[in-house]
Amino acid sequence: MAVRAFDPSHQQVPLKRILDRIFKTHLGTWIAIHIGQRVDPYLMRATGGRIRISFTAPTILLTHIGAKSGKRRTTPLLYFTAGDKVVLIVSKGGAPHHPAWYYNVKAHPEVEASTDGRPERYIAREAEGDERGRLWRLATTLYSGFADYQARATHRRIPVIVLEPV
Repeated sequence: MAVRAFDPSHQQVPLKRILDRIFKTHLGTWIAIHIGQRVDPYLMRATGGRIRISFTAPTILLTHIGAKSGKRRTTPLLYFTAGDKVVLIVSKGGAPHHPAWYYNVKAHPEVEASTDGRPERYIAREAEGDERGRLWRLATTLYSGFADYQARATHRRIPVIVLEPV
């Protein structure tokens, strides 16, 4: 399986309190976005997903096509699963605008994802309505910092992306 199942309502991340405290801070968020985003793809591919900057968080490598450039991009993201679906939160640490990967996935919903270096194909879509609410609650169970990020992102609602297997 290219993506390990992770249900936040039943599984707890080791050292979860430390993760929450560190990554809720502006410095922790900056490290995750500016260092983890660059280093984790190499670490995860080289180690089959065993080593990454965000060592306490379930992390997926999402490979997507640039909306404008058409180039393949890979982004490490916190994720969880709901059945056979993979759920991603478009938080960017509560920044005022969505991250680039969100626009790429909206323009080209055919993506690849893996946690073990063997990508599988998915179709991405944005969750809406009751589904979004249910998945958002699960996301804040996994990482309470998402609620803080939403408070920071005063001019946007943080989207929830669902990856469905092809």
